[in-house]
Amino acid sequence: MEANVVFMGTPQFAVPALRALAQDRNRYNITVVTRPDRPAGRGGRLTPPPVKVAAEGLGLPVLQPETLKDPDFRARLASLRPDVTVLVAYGEYVPTALLDLPRRGSINLHPSLLPRWRGSTPIQSAILAGDRVTGVTIILMDSGLDTGPIIAQRSVPIGPEDTAPELSEKLAQAGAELLAEVLPAWLNGQIQPVPQPEEGVTLTRMLRKEDGLVDWHLPAEEIARRVRAFQPWPGTHTTWQGRRLNIVRARSLPAPPEATPLPPGTVSRLASAGPDANRPVVWTPDGVLELVQVQLEGKPVIEARALLSGYPQIVGSRLGT
Repeated sequence: MEANVVFMGTPQFAVPALRALAQDRNRYNITVVTRPDRPAGRGGRLTPPPVKVAAEGLGLPVLQPETLKDPDFRARLASLRPDVTVLVAYGEYVPTALLDLPRRGSINLHPSLLPRWRGSTPIQSAILAGDRVTGVTIILMDSGLDTGPIIAQRSVPIGPEDTAPELSEKLAQAGAELLAEVLPAWLNGQIQPVPQPEEGVTLTRMLRKEDGLVDWHLPAEEIARRVRAFQPWPGTHTTWQGRRLNIVRARSLPAPPEATPLPPGTVSRLASAGPDANRPVVWTPDGVLELVQVQLEGKPVIEARALLSGYPQIVGSRLGT
């Protein structure tokens, strides 16, 4: 007998989970709920969210309510007689009245090992904190912020150079696999959720545009983590000769033992043999930040070594002044 599943999600992160469930059409009758189309790009053209595009490609029905508080929408969901609602990054607060509709409740796939990193930016927060491991958690939703009891978890290592989009892709795939494994047992009442531990709770915060401005007085490793975490938004940037310089990729290095320390923000050339010769680095109080990929205002993204070739006068200058 097919289970009636309401799948609620919006961004690309939710697409692998939707595809994983849609592979089992004999088990699930899926209705997709996603956010309305929004203007995007320079022309402000109405653009559907990734989940809608995926759902239509899979031949699944799609609902796009302007607000989840609409009583007509609630009545429509109730008429579906859902057995479970699966939420994956929907992007809007879900009223308790909707959470309580399904026979087996509403479950949420969250990209962290709860109770660590509750909130809206768990992937960026894990990178910023220097965590070496994160993961995905499926919880039974309650009225709190990611506070519901745990149904299942899976760990995912964080690579030393993983950016937020790259880690998001890993977590999305791990979450999709875990959801496909767990949902049948959940629907059959074979899993007892476990309350989250009271210890180890951490909360995320919303990112702000100003977070992307580099403070060269911070440790090199912290700046490198910011570069990785703030892709694609708000990005990481500094200034050089009054022009914005976006730092797309970077890595922290110890200060060269033979070099005299320079003031924070000063660019120098890291001499070495072979293909890594003449790498641009920026000094910080405890080491240097190697620039790997950069984008000067009005220009395309380039390998940072090309910056030295095109603008040799950057060596010896101080960024951000």
